[in-house]
Amino acid sequence: MQKGLLCALLFLPAVLAANPAWAQITVLDQAQDAQATPAPAAEPDAPPPPCGTQPLSIASMSWPSAQILAEIHARLLKQAYDCNVQVIPGDLAATGSSMGSTGQPAVAPEMWTTRVAEVWNAGIEAQMLRPASPTYEDGNLEGWFIPDYLATAQPGMTSAASLASELLTLGATKPRFISCPIDWACAVINRNLLTAYGLTDLVELVEPANRFEMDTLIAEAVSKQEPFVFYYWQPNAVLAQFSFASLDMGAYDEAAAQCLAKRECAAPTASAFAPDSVVTALSEWVFTDIPAIAGYFQRTSLPLSEMNTMLAQLGEPGGTVGAVADRFVAERGDIWAAWLGAASP
Repeated sequence: MQKGLLCALLFLPAVLAANPAWAQITVLDQAQDAQATPAPAAEPDAPPPPCGTQPLSIASMSWPSAQILAEIHARLLKQAYDCNVQVIPGDLAATGSSMGSTGQPAVAPEMWTTRVAEVWNAGIEAQMLRPASPTYEDGNLEGWFIPDYLATAQPGMTSAASLASELLTLGATKPRFISCPIDWACAVINRNLLTAYGLTDLVELVEPANRFEMDTLIAEAVSKQEPFVFYYWQPNAVLAQFSFASLDMGAYDEAAAQCLAKRECAAPTASAFAPDSVVTALSEWVFTDIPAIAGYFQRTSLPLSEMNTMLAQLGEPGGTVGAVADRFVAERGDIWAAWLGAASP
């Protein structure tokens, strides 16, 4: 409705100029002048601003990585395109539903589509929203890791499949496998994967009580330079606070993964963790009405390691989402300059 009203107001001067009564008055006035003054040439219409004339809303979800991304994009859009940006609270299901029905907010920088598949698919089918780009360049968000000093000492330890033979070379040492809390789904998957890879008797399985204990166990093992393997997910600060190498988990097998997720999996077979689709979601009108901004978001995939670093910065004394976003904009032009494309300074 606002767009229609704006168009009507812009059209009003043209209507008045074409009215015969107004045209007659203009002619009479010119005839009374001693010397007619030619009407000034009409200036060409100015190009529309890249962001349009309405505020551009960006959803800031309830977790830190999404909040950091929202603030980074708000700063860059203001700086490069002079956008009027509003960062608003968001939630996966509620934001996806709102974008799919009303077209607002305009942007959700970290939309985990597989976790709200029904809502996401409905918005896609209604042609109200669509992905602009993967939020992160890396696709492996869950997996197994080893500390860098173990990777250096055991150069053949590059994959989950190589662990059995490589661990045997450690001699009497039985390394720990630090899994996730026992009531998490990943704990079941890790137990079955250890069986699938023949590792049950080669490692000491540790299932912490909570996320805090999990991080503490990892930090203590690193400080003691222990050989150990652990499960983790990204983006996450822990993977930036210490130096780790990820293990190749092989290909994803849907049938195998379904069995791995069951407490009673009769014959566990190796598979990578199920992939998660994480995208920068845009309401459809962004593509049609402000294509320069859609183009910006189509270039904004970020390395996971960079987000891990920013999450680690958030945990430093005085760290805030805004301060981390400011630091990224100030220091990482090597990354975000490519996002701006033609608008790059």
